[in-house]
Amino acid sequence: MDKKKERRGSRIKQGTKVPVLTAEEAVALIRDGDVVCFGGTGGGIAEPTELIEALAKRYQDAKEPKNLIFYHTTGLGDRKEKGMSPLAQPGLVKRAIGAHWDQSPRLAQMAARNEIEAYNFPMGIMSQLYRAAAAGQPGLFSKTGLGTFIDPRQQGGRLNEITKEELVELKEVGGEEYLFYPSVFPDVALIRGTTADTEGYLSMEDEVAYIDNLAQAMAVHNNGGLVIAQVQRVVKNRSLHPKSIHVPGYLIDALVVVPDQPQLYGAPVNRFMSGDYVLEEGDGQEMALTERKVIARRALMEAKPGDVGNIGVGIADGIGVIAREEGVEQEFTLTVETGPIGGVSAQGIFFGASVNLHALMDMPAMFDFYDGGGLDVCFLSFAEVDEKGNVNVHKFGGKIIGIGGFVNISQNTKKVVFCGTLKAKGLRVKIEDESVKIEQEGGIRKFVRQVPEITFNGREAYLRGQEVLYLTERAVFRQGEKGLILTEIAPGVDLQRDILDQMDFAPEIAADLKVMDPRLFCQGQMGIREEFCRK
Repeated sequence: MDKKKERRGSRIKQGTKVPVLTAEEAVALIRDGDVVCFGGTGGGIAEPTELIEALAKRYQDAKEPKNLIFYHTTGLGDRKEKGMSPLAQPGLVKRAIGAHWDQSPRLAQMAARNEIEAYNFPMGIMSQLYRAAAAGQPGLFSKTGLGTFIDPRQQGGRLNEITKEELVELKEVGGEEYLFYPSVFPDVALIRGTTADTEGYLSMEDEVAYIDNLAQAMAVHNNGGLVIAQVQRVVKNRSLHPKSIHVPGYLIDALVVVPDQPQLYGAPVNRFMSGDYVLEEGDGQEMALTERKVIARRALMEAKPGDVGNIGVGIADGIGVIAREEGVEQEFTLTVETGPIGGVSAQGIFFGASVNLHALMDMPAMFDFYDGGGLDVCFLSFAEVDEKGNVNVHKFGGKIIGIGGFVNISQNTKKVVFCGTLKAKGLRVKIEDESVKIEQEGGIRKFVRQVPEITFNGREAYLRGQEVLYLTERAVFRQGEKGLILTEIAPGVDLQRDILDQMDFAPEIAADLKVMDPRLFCQGQMGIREEFCRK
């Protein structure tokens, strides 16, 4: 029987009225072998936590449903036990297709141990594939992923040895190479909103991001599947303002009410994050003067008035804070791939929750903007860089991290600014008197001769005409025709001892090698507003 004609949701709905179930009743509707997609992102943002935990408990108690396929466009969790980590149970999951993995490390560990089939695809592609599935389209053609580990000429996005099936194809269209990503047609969507009426019309007024709730719901509904929404409250039908509705009720099959649903993990609703209030500028806490702040300051100097940029998770996520400290946050616009536009993004596991955001977009639409080259600049973190300028962020040291939106963003932005320390693990840096002193060198080299897998292809970026920089607390590199070029060093460091000896390769050294701006290493503000606005 054609699954698209089965309409599983019609069995539990009474006309237009959507049933209110317990979390246990809702997840009991999931069958063996279902493709289950998850809404939300890290730190509990729009995450249907109650449903995830109920599904985990159902399998723990009854050993059903079995052999599910998980599809998650973002990274859910707290990098520990939350998010999708409770679902990391042998037999429950057969395959997981995810953009980011490290937020739910127990699931990533199962993949690393070859206990489940595992794929890592770009967040933007996965998000847009919901729309393709909703429209009944076979998939997407995109240049995103060419020359990286997603390319079938490399790993094809597969993360371990037991993952055999090729899900990405190399195609030629109009004489140019593209990757073809086949659509995934999901059976179940677990999403979250704030308020639903009795007919299922869903608003998200307390959520800090829309993610891809609408696209997920359409894809699952049109595939004859089940859309289950966790909400804080249910109100009278047609009593919500029509412009507040984010998912129409005919797409939703069941509601689960969680009255004390937090906005983020363990946190009440913050009206500054939900966009209802505006925080007085200058009220934020100033960042401590560490290597993290130095790197964020140097990255800020690569922006200019009027730029539209993207800020990534990790060491790069402090740039919005520095822009506020220097009084230039209103001179350019930073976006986050999950949908927020403007404002200052939270850091760590709550990345994606922004204060004083200007607007909020659906995630698939945000990636349309990114993929089309709309970004002027992006600020991304790196794990490893090699002599050719290739970057690895998704898998290293035997640990699966995942790419998130990294590939969409880095391949399609005019200026790419990578941020990270020169070395890792145990690094201690002292910053004083406008100079840098390495008190204890890190135990892991991040500038290696060759990265094991390529998340960003430096040579291809150079040929595309992108401007690419690699910023550390003690040195700045640029992408050249043959590889990395050292262009700046920090005051107080020794070129040979503190930089060249700490790398696995000898970069080209610029003829006009400069000393990094001493203001990067000073207490208080740098005082760059006037010159920034003159750019």
